[in-house]
Amino acid sequence: MSFITRSYLNVMPQVKQSSAFSKVKEDHQAELVEDYVEEIADLFESRGEVRSADLAKRFGVSPAAVSKFISRLRSAGLVESEPYRGVFLTPEGKQLAEKVARRHHIVYETLIKMGVPESSAKADAEGIEHHCSEDTVKAMQRYLMLSEE
Repeated sequence: MSFITRSYLNVMPQVKQSSAFSKVKEDHQAELVEDYVEEIADLFESRGEVRSADLAKRFGVSPAAVSKFISRLRSAGLVESEPYRGVFLTPEGKQLAEKVARRHHIVYETLIKMGVPESSAKADAEGIEHHCSEDTVKAMQRYLMLSEE
């Protein structure tokens, strides 16, 4: 943690610190949900099935961590899973996966159109997509449509 960050935290009232960290934690959890749902959809489309081991390999985490997160997704109504049968998106999970994929595509294409090298655009789009409001995504979409004319 940098000196500036430590200094800032020392002067922030405790309530604001707690609120700020809670927001960051919630945002990170939302990113993970979106990443998992998007990855499950991609793997299902390419392989016809999704196993926890596939997700663990893709995310570079332990199978136990994947199982724990799949339980959360199941509780949220985004996936169904059965032992030895894999993981499947529910209709709600599919809808979220489509929304995330659309947003990812728009962010990626905008970066490419702006001249960002492909390798950087791929990596950057993965992070940016989670932090764009719907208004920003719509503006990017308009930009892409106008630049094609």
